[in-house]
Amino acid sequence: MTVKITNKIVGYRVKQADAASEQPAAPVAKPVQMNESIERPDFLLGTTYKIKPPIAEHAMYITINDILLNEGTDHESRQPYEVFINSKAMEHFQWVIALTRVLSAVFRKGGDVTFLVEELRSVYDPNGGYFKKGGVFMPSLVAEIGAVIERHLKAIGLIECDELSDVTKRILAEKRAEFEATQAPVNDDNASDYPATATMCAKCSTKAVIVMDGCATCLSCGDSKCG
Repeated sequence: MTVKITNKIVGYRVKQADAASEQPAAPVAKPVQMNESIERPDFLLGTTYKIKPPIAEHAMYITINDILLNEGTDHESRQPYEVFINSKAMEHFQWVIALTRVLSAVFRKGGDVTFLVEELRSVYDPNGGYFKKGGVFMPSLVAEIGAVIERHLKAIGLIECDELSDVTKRILAEKRAEFEATQAPVNDDNASDYPATATMCAKCSTKAVIVMDGCATCLSCGDSKCG
């Protein structure tokens, strides 16, 4: 809007700008994302998982080390950085070393690394899979390593946990108790955590499906054909 000056100009002065307005706004630092240029720090957070497949003579110890990014800020996150697998068994030495190096390289590259879980868990042993303790079916040893990585990614918050609600857990416990009351006891040292007559669930690959009143229900994940 134009202002017309009607009075005679008798003097002038330069208006000083506020000190606050003279200071340029401080740039907002962007949160650091995982990438290959991040150097390995001297200290990493590590978690070790033990697996003992029935097809292997010795146990395997899987260690996943995480790096803490943007520590102390609202963008603080824990990201997997490297993985190591140790075992007394030497028959798997070559491919285990190769697998750990590839997995570590993918972790350090950054981005969404959760796809590794599906890729590893979809590896099938041509000689057939096995049931691990608890009645969970594993199609291969590689698939069980994938299950460990999935467990770790859930623990650090990169994969959302789909835990059953307390109400669902109570209903499944009641149904299990009712089912087992009608069954004859079975003496089996290798029995799973579920009834011996249970069949495998197509959803969670656990031998935990029972049939009551014509309805098949999984006592592990709650999947049911009856809704």
